[in-house]
Amino acid sequence: MEDMKDIQWFPGHMAKTRRMITKSLSLVDAVAELLDARVPLSSRNPELGRMTGRKPRLVILNKADMADPNLTAQWLQYFRKQGAAVITADSKSGKGLKQFEPALRTLLQPQLAAYAAKGMKGRPIRVMILGIPNVGKSSLINRLAGGKRAKAEDRAGVTRTQQWIRVANGVELLDTPGVLWPKLDDQEVACRLAFTGAIRDSILDQEALAAKLLRLLHEEYPQALLERYKIPLDAEGSGFDLLEMMARNRSMLLSGGVANIERAAITLLDEFRAAKLGRITLERPYAEEATP
Repeated sequence: MEDMKDIQWFPGHMAKTRRMITKSLSLVDAVAELLDARVPLSSRNPELGRMTGRKPRLVILNKADMADPNLTAQWLQYFRKQGAAVITADSKSGKGLKQFEPALRTLLQPQLAAYAAKGMKGRPIRVMILGIPNVGKSSLINRLAGGKRAKAEDRAGVTRTQQWIRVANGVELLDTPGVLWPKLDDQEVACRLAFTGAIRDSILDQEALAAKLLRLLHEEYPQALLERYKIPLDAEGSGFDLLEMMARNRSMLLSGGVANIERAAITLLDEFRAAKLGRITLERPYAEEATP
């Protein structure tokens, strides 16, 4: 992949968020962990397992409408083999969210039976919503609540404080700010997070990032690049070479006929994040050895 400086991002509010999550665990029955279906393992905060301990956890592969459906099916199988409760969803359209409450009740069946035995049958189910920035937590909550209850912006780290939101059928959700881990040791993981917008573009070399993404897409989804940017299936060269080719094919030129690499880079990242290149997944479960 293309050379670029290491990506690190850990704003001060992230440390506060981790303390907030740990302190609030006693208030909830379960945690719902949102992952980006395009990068399921890279979008999984390795610290959440330690922070949430044995608290029952429901994994939600969000943005599934933007991910490769064949690979999403493989990821579902992967998580289920690990013993995880998992569903897919698209929080913007609401697709798949009908599974949320039934999956929670199945996950919490022993606890709910215990509550009923104590005469607490109508007790609300309280769930903490967790995930990295820009994974769709606020959109999911708003869909479940039937309206805009949580502030949602396509900007990493916008939800800064906890919010309780009551949704249908006796479920209450605790929203939390998105939290990344203190050090992004694996730069391949960091790049995948940057590709999907979990890390602010303002701290990144967008041209180098786009060159990395373009090279990866040419290896995994060459047909999408052919159709969108007329990059030949047998095109050779570095990611920057492909970025220049894309710029020229899209008539993104500066004075003197020089390819506008910056504009091409911004266009590629924007169009990938908007799924204009089609449904794409950047991680394959059989190539990963990490456990949930």
